[in-house]
Amino acid sequence: MPIEFERTDLAVQAERAYLVRVITQPLQHGEDDPLSELASLAKAAGAIVVGTMTQKTRKPAPRTCLGSGKVRDLSELVDAYEADLVIFDNDLTPAQIRELEKILKRRILDRSELILDIFASRARTHEARLQVELAQLEYTAPRLRGMWQHLERIAGAGGGTGAGSVGAIGTRGPGERQIEIDRRIVNDRMAALRRDLAKIDERKVRTVRSRSDCFTVSLVGYTNCGKTTLMNQLTDAGQYAADKLFATLDTKTVRWEIDDSLTVLLSDTVGFVRDLPHRLVASFRATLEEALHADLLLHVVDASNPQAVGQIAAVRSVLDELNCHDVPTVAVLNKMDTAGDEELIRILESNFDRSCTVSAKTGAGIGDLVAIVRSSATQNSVAVTLEIPMSEGRLMSQIARDAKVRDQRYENNVVEMDVVIDQAQLDHLANHFPAMKIVSLESNGEGAA
Repeated sequence: MPIEFERTDLAVQAERAYLVRVITQPLQHGEDDPLSELASLAKAAGAIVVGTMTQKTRKPAPRTCLGSGKVRDLSELVDAYEADLVIFDNDLTPAQIRELEKILKRRILDRSELILDIFASRARTHEARLQVELAQLEYTAPRLRGMWQHLERIAGAGGGTGAGSVGAIGTRGPGERQIEIDRRIVNDRMAALRRDLAKIDERKVRTVRSRSDCFTVSLVGYTNCGKTTLMNQLTDAGQYAADKLFATLDTKTVRWEIDDSLTVLLSDTVGFVRDLPHRLVASFRATLEEALHADLLLHVVDASNPQAVGQIAAVRSVLDELNCHDVPTVAVLNKMDTAGDEELIRILESNFDRSCTVSAKTGAGIGDLVAIVRSSATQNSVAVTLEIPMSEGRLMSQIARDAKVRDQRYENNVVEMDVVIDQAQLDHLANHFPAMKIVSLESNGEGAA
């Protein structure tokens, strides 16, 4: 009996899903329900979860991932629950997917395929759509043999004008399998996407590096930890925030006016997740460029989630993959208005050198966070007296915007300004405005204030 579905349709909208996980490692702290995250991912993709199954084993079965007895049980359960598809919280090989689909007569998705589907549904900008499409094609390319059914040869076989002939005159020959054509089409499309993304990457890198004269802060964290809500609390960004996984895919950078004399750039990045597919990390590297070049990372943690310790490890794994492990980091333990486990809070704080507790929803603890960022942003500040020709109006405006002006005096078409400014900003101004003269310089200017 043939399987009645097309493997080319990878969406899971409004379908009944049965969830499966093969557990080969001890569960993490607080992971009482090993399929809770997969259930959230499935719901985020639009599926209805009708049942779950787990199996603990040292090593997944090479043929079907599950043991043969479990596969028989699963076949009965998906029939009983009238499931449309089965989603595994594991990465499956093409052969395993093909074998399971033959046995279960249902479409099979693995964890990576599900996350890619969610990203595809959330992508709004042209850049995000290109990134997701490339990741999907890179996932699909090695699986074509298991996914496509039309493997017949074309433009070949037979000859002459008899019944055995295939194709018109000029088209006969050794023939080519349809899968080979599909692979060529996929490879050509991936090459085109990489070229387009390379151009976007170049522009993104130039944009991010052009901000080197300003202190930059990036929000990173597990998906649905409250990064966007925190950004909206700290600034007037007005970004879309929702209680669902991967609500935000595109990086947003805004000016954060900490006080009258200090403004930093604050960026919100895409949320991470356990076992985030490497293809997505690679495709979204340009989007994550903000984190790569940040002066400070605010690692937002959902302190109300029992699995927060494992989520911290997942975020650190992605940051290590991006070579961000040397960027100074402050933990922001969020959702304290709903967190009740004081022991968990102590465990979370022990994972970081610096941390603070906040509620992005109510605003509690925001003052402590602002003080930490201000201290980090001003630790390299210097007190300096500058002489600037009055004709350099653009320079004076930039200093007034990016530095703390203590005093200014006017004499003989020259403005003498006493300011507190970041050393990197001062170096940038000195390189771009040779008319500016440094009269006196004192390190640790903020402390001298």
